[in-house]
Amino acid sequence: MQIPKEKLHWIYETMYRIRRFEERLLEETLKGNAMGVAHTSDGEEAGPTGICAHLTDQDWIASTHRGHGHCIAKGVETKRMMAEIFGRYTGMCKGKGGSMHIADFSKGMLGANGIVGASVPLAVGAALSAQYFGRDTVGVAFFGDGASNQGVVHESMNLAAIWRLPVIFACENNHYAESTPVEYAVAVADIADRASGYGIPGVVVDGMDVFAVYEAAAEAIRRARAGEGPTLLELKTYRYHGHYHADEPHKYRLPEEEELWRKRDPIPNFERRALQQKLMSAEELESTRIRIEKEIEDAVKFALESPLPPVDELYTDVYVNYPNPVQGVR
Repeated sequence: MQIPKEKLHWIYETMYRIRRFEERLLEETLKGNAMGVAHTSDGEEAGPTGICAHLTDQDWIASTHRGHGHCIAKGVETKRMMAEIFGRYTGMCKGKGGSMHIADFSKGMLGANGIVGASVPLAVGAALSAQYFGRDTVGVAFFGDGASNQGVVHESMNLAAIWRLPVIFACENNHYAESTPVEYAVAVADIADRASGYGIPGVVVDGMDVFAVYEAAAEAIRRARAGEGPTLLELKTYRYHGHYHADEPHKYRLPEEEELWRKRDPIPNFERRALQQKLMSAEELESTRIRIEKEIEDAVKFALESPLPPVDELYTDVYVNYPNPVQGVR
């Protein structure tokens, strides 16, 4: 599938932005600048990028606890993401949500989600809304191999299949649910095989190859927009770091395994293909990297210089009104 020049630039820029955001966030978290834990997704950039390349701000995605890459691919501002993770008032959710609850409805980002599998019915709900109101939009549910065993995921797939909803189930199989190997917890060789139980297409995709993801996503999204129902995409991928910033992955996986996956890194592989096939020049690639480096540096600076939320904010954006010691009952 031929990719337009402008889209190729966007793809490289997005993957590199995700990579540098995650790497820098890991550094800042270890310095103590981030609030809570950081679940980084470096290594998995091709999945959200290849899928979101086909989406608009009117389409919806629902994410996971490892959701920074999904947010960035959907267009959420990196400086406000960084501020949110740093617990600052300028963050996407005013510093209240942190890493696992970043959301931006203006970009069609329903939110990251700290509950395994809980984002899937949100995307199905968005797809149901699109169908009900006759909108030409789709929902994309990102989830991992661990979440693929959750009951809510199967219930969502069944409902979406029955009603032929415009939703794509994107399973990012990075081979470990925390420290549990996928082979231990999943009886089938390919999670995509489970799609046959719901009468929908199941497609295994090389999740380290953004070109392969882009092509598979194009067909899945075409089907969804045409009213042909959902698709299950299984993206075979790998996270380079541990489950979260303080996790030591060498307790449950071998360095040799990590090295094999790093040889398939989606970013240098894109660069090689782009240069070999004259899709982009070395100068274009370099200028993109320089621009993104500055953007991430500016994002960290913005976050560090932003104020913490005022005490008053403890009593806003909640479902129940409690006595406010500062201003009384609201």
